[in-house]
Amino acid sequence: MGLREVVIHAWSWLNYKPIYSNDLGMPNRRAFPEAQAMWVPAEDERRLAAYKLLAAYDNNQAAELAALGGDPGTRDRREFGDPSTLIETVMSHVLGREQTITVPGAENEDGEPDADEAMAARVQELLRDWAKDELLPMRIQQAERKAVSLGDGVYRLAWEPGKNRPVLRVHDPGFYYPVLPEDGDAGEYPTRVHFAWELPEDTRRGLKARLRRITYELDWIRPATAPGLDQAGRPVRAPLPAEPSAEGEELPPPPLTEGDFLNPDSGRITRQYAWNDAPSYVTCYLTDATWELGDIKGPCDVDSLPLDKAEFATRGDGEVLDHLDLLIDFLPVVHVPNTVPSAEEHWGQSTLAKVLQLLDELAGTDTDSSKASATTGSPIVAIAGGGVGRGAQQRTVGPGTVVELPEGGRMDTVNTAPQLAELRNQVHDLKDRAAHVARIPAVAMGAGDPSQFPSGFALQIALGPLDSLIGSMRLARAHKYTLLLKMVQRLYLAGQHPDWAGVTVQPAELAFGPYTPTDKQSVLEQVRNGVKDGVLSLETGVRMLMDAGFPIDSAAEEIERIQSRAFAAAKDLADATGDSSAVGEYLGLDLNPDPVAPAVVLPATPGDQATPDAQAATGEDDPTEDVTSNNRQQGQVRGNTR
Repeated sequence: MGLREVVIHAWSWLNYKPIYSNDLGMPNRRAFPEAQAMWVPAEDERRLAAYKLLAAYDNNQAAELAALGGDPGTRDRREFGDPSTLIETVMSHVLGREQTITVPGAENEDGEPDADEAMAARVQELLRDWAKDELLPMRIQQAERKAVSLGDGVYRLAWEPGKNRPVLRVHDPGFYYPVLPEDGDAGEYPTRVHFAWELPEDTRRGLKARLRRITYELDWIRPATAPGLDQAGRPVRAPLPAEPSAEGEELPPPPLTEGDFLNPDSGRITRQYAWNDAPSYVTCYLTDATWELGDIKGPCDVDSLPLDKAEFATRGDGEVLDHLDLLIDFLPVVHVPNTVPSAEEHWGQSTLAKVLQLLDELAGTDTDSSKASATTGSPIVAIAGGGVGRGAQQRTVGPGTVVELPEGGRMDTVNTAPQLAELRNQVHDLKDRAAHVARIPAVAMGAGDPSQFPSGFALQIALGPLDSLIGSMRLARAHKYTLLLKMVQRLYLAGQHPDWAGVTVQPAELAFGPYTPTDKQSVLEQVRNGVKDGVLSLETGVRMLMDAGFPIDSAAEEIERIQSRAFAAAKDLADATGDSSAVGEYLGLDLNPDPVAPAVVLPATPGDQATPDAQAATGEDDPTEDVTSNNRQQGQVRGNTR
C-alpha cells in the first residue's frame, strides 16, 4: 500500500530533517556521498550521515548543507554559534578544571608505605610522567569534543620505538568501524576493529583514488613470520622455514616467536604475557593496507575487502604490516561514548540530539530578527502627495535628505520596533527552553544573574540538573579511561622499558576536577572550625580544600608542612605523652633524647664531717681536713706577729 515504516534506532532523532531521511528513510545522496560509498556497511550509513550533519551544526554550516537538499532559501539563515557554545560548555563541565591520574593506595598518609602502596606510588608517578610527555590533557580535549558533539570519541595506542613509549592518537569516529557481534551484546568489546577512509586522487603524483584500512584483530597465536615478497613483488609477511624434525617425528615443529610454546596435546601455541598469571592463546594482529577504488568490485564492505588486491604498508624498522603480531593480547583501541549506551547498544548520543529542533527554531528566529532590525534601523517611508501626476515612485531616504512636499503632502514611516522586541523575547525563551531540555542552567553557561542566588545552597539547588547530567556522562567515561591507562602500562611492559622493570599493572583512574563554582572562603572557614573543634581530621580538611580548588598538589606533603609549624600542638603532645620522639615525628624533626641531668653536690659547711663512704664515693679528700689545717696556719701567723 506504499505505507512508510516508522523505525526507531540510535539515529532516528534526525528523521524530522528531510535531508537526512527521505521517502525511503535514507540520507540524501547528494548531501552525504561519503555514507553511500560502496565499501561502507549498510548499518553505518545513517551513523556517518549523522556525524556530518552534527559537524555542520558545530561549524555554522547547517544551512549550507540543507541547501543541497533542494531548499535554496536556507542559505540566508543566520547561524550565530549556539551549538558550538553548548558543546564547549558541556565539555568543560565534564572534564572539570583539571584531570589527574590517580592510583588507589599511592597517597600514603600513615607512616612508611608497604610493598603494595610503594608499587602504587611508583606506577602513579610513571603514568603522570607519560601523560606529560604525551600531552594527555590536549589529547583528552580532542577526543572529548568529538564525543560531546558527535556522540563518540576514539583513542588508538601504539608502541613507538623511536620515542620509547606508547603514543596516543585521537581519531574521528567516522573512521571507526568495529565488527560487532550480530547475536550478542553490542556493548561488549569487539575482537576486530577497522579504521578506514578514502584518499583523494592526486594527479600530480599519478595516484588514483584509494582506500586505506588499518585493522586490529584478536586471533590465535600463529607460527612466526618475517617480511618477504609474493610472486607479484608485493611486500607481505611470509612464514619462516620450519626447523628440522627430531628423530621419530613425522612433521617438523612450526617456527615459534621467541618466548612462545607449542602445546603438544592441543597443537596450539601459547605465550606468557608479563601482565597475566596464566599463558594465553591469543594475540593482536595489525594490518595496514591500501586499495585502489577501481580494484574494489563485487559485493564487499570494509570487513571483506580482497587482500589479494591490497598494498601493505612497511614500518620504519622494515616490518611489513600484513597481520603483524604485536605481542599483546588486547586491541589498543578505546571507544568513548558521550552517554551511557542503551542496552545492547554500542554508540553514544550527541549533546545536540535533544535540542536540535530548538536550535533550528533559534536560527530561524535569529534570521527574522536580523531582517526586522534592518527595517527598524532604516524604516520604510511612505510619502503621500509628493508625486501627484507622476505615479508612485521609489525614493531613497538617508541622513540629511530633504524632501519637498506640496501643500497637504504627508510622510509616514513603518515602525517595526515592537515586532523586533517580540522576536528578541522569543530568542530568550528559546534559549531558556534549550537550556532546560539540555539540563544546563543559564548560570552554568555564564548567563545567569548572580543576585538570584543569595547563598551557595541556592546555587547548588539551581545546578541540580547539571549535576545529574555530568554524573551520568562521567559514568560513561570512567571505565574507558581506566582501560586506557591499563593498556598504557601493558604496552610499557611489552616494550620492556627499563623504568618499568618489575612493575605490576595497577588499576589507575583518571579523576576529573570540580566543575561548579565554589565559595573558597566558606570552605576554608568550615575546615578551620572543623579541625579546630576536633570534628574534622586534618586529612579530611586538606581533602576538602583540594576539592574546592586550592593549589595543593599532595595531601600528604601538605599535612607534613602544616604539622612542621604547629608548635603549640607539639607542646600539647609533649605534655600529654612526655615522649620527645613522638614530638619529633609529629614535627618532622630528628630530636635527640633529653640528656640526664647531673647529680647536684652541695659544698660542705665548717663542722660537717663527711663519712668515709661518702669520701670513697666521690673520690675526694675530706674537706674538713683542709679547713682544720688552714686554721692552724692562721693561728701560727698570728703568734709570730705578736
